[in-house]
Amino acid sequence: MDNPTSEIQHLKSKIAQDLLRIGAVALRPNDPFTWASRRRSPVYCDNRLTLGYPDIRTRIADGFTAHVAAMGRGADVIAGTATAGIPHAALVADRLGLPMAYVRAKPKAHGKENLIEGRIAPGQRVVVIEDLISTGGSSLAAAAAVRAAGADPVAVLAIFTYGFDEAQVAFDDAGIPLVTLTDFETLIAVAVESGALTDEQVVTLRNWRENAAAWSRVYGGA
Repeated sequence: MDNPTSEIQHLKSKIAQDLLRIGAVALRPNDPFTWASRRRSPVYCDNRLTLGYPDIRTRIADGFTAHVAAMGRGADVIAGTATAGIPHAALVADRLGLPMAYVRAKPKAHGKENLIEGRIAPGQRVVVIEDLISTGGSSLAAAAAVRAAGADPVAVLAIFTYGFDEAQVAFDDAGIPLVTLTDFETLIAVAVESGALTDEQVVTLRNWRENAAAWSRVYGGA
């Protein structure tokens, strides 16, 4: 494919197919999952499963690597979010021959009490790698830690996003570009094409995505 837009869409569709095939993203519009937050949801995502499939984790790493390489000045450091972003960050850093670090959810409770493990120096351009974007809170907290270290978080890359408006607003407000390898709309399109979803189920999924909190309460969640 010579058209970059076509190549990007092909990658989005292929990774969406991968995630559905191995159950990394599962759709259950008629029997909602319960998230750790006690919210009810017709979608459940566990991208850690991708690590068990060499072809899929390679495709993900190649996708991330291509996005980093396409950036103007590129990156000086690849930083993963603990814990799900760490293995993907390591693969990308290795491909690009770059230093790798990771950002904890909170500072370590002993020793040097590090929030960032590895070395990130002031002025360095850092790409943060995450597995999933929900509200964007954890990814933006990692980016804030990078900024606090005096470095520049030039982008957050993730495997999948639910596409919540609040996440995009949060990234826009923080002035940090968000790039995902695939997304909710692509996933739904792939599932419909395979015959895995009815039109009614698609409506249910889109209603959830438009107002997940209200949808959860209707189904008895938090």
